[in-house]
Amino acid sequence: MRKIVLTIALLFTTTLMADGIHWAKDYNSGIELAKKENKPVMFIISSHSCKYCLLLDRTTFHDSKVIKAVNRDFIAIRSWTDQRDYIPATLARNTPGLPGIWFLFPDGSPMYQPLLGYIQAPNFVGALATVKTDFEKSKKRVMKK
Repeated sequence: MRKIVLTIALLFTTTLMADGIHWAKDYNSGIELAKKENKPVMFIISSHSCKYCLLLDRTTFHDSKVIKAVNRDFIAIRSWTDQRDYIPATLARNTPGLPGIWFLFPDGSPMYQPLLGYIQAPNFVGALATVKTDFEKSKKRVMKK
């Protein structure tokens, strides 16, 4: 009986974790979706040869709280420099290191300067909450005009 309960718990946990961050197919389709859903964009510039990019992917982006917040409140886009994925020139020029984590308005314009490097999950959840709050405030200002 104990083995059955353990197996079910393991399958349930694996199923939850398998449903990771919902990444847009590419930059342009992600921006199109952000406009349609009126959500901010989390845009990651990364490389498979970057130690901290891979650490961010293996840890922070697999944290259940990060996954929940990103999938609920953001459109997530990731571009790999080593795969020659599209990166807008302005963002590429203003990203001095990797990983580069940009938060964008739905039209693709930056909300802030990029966050750079590895960020642990609890700190990343805090950053996501700040971005969400700022985005909601900016929507209210636009509606008042």
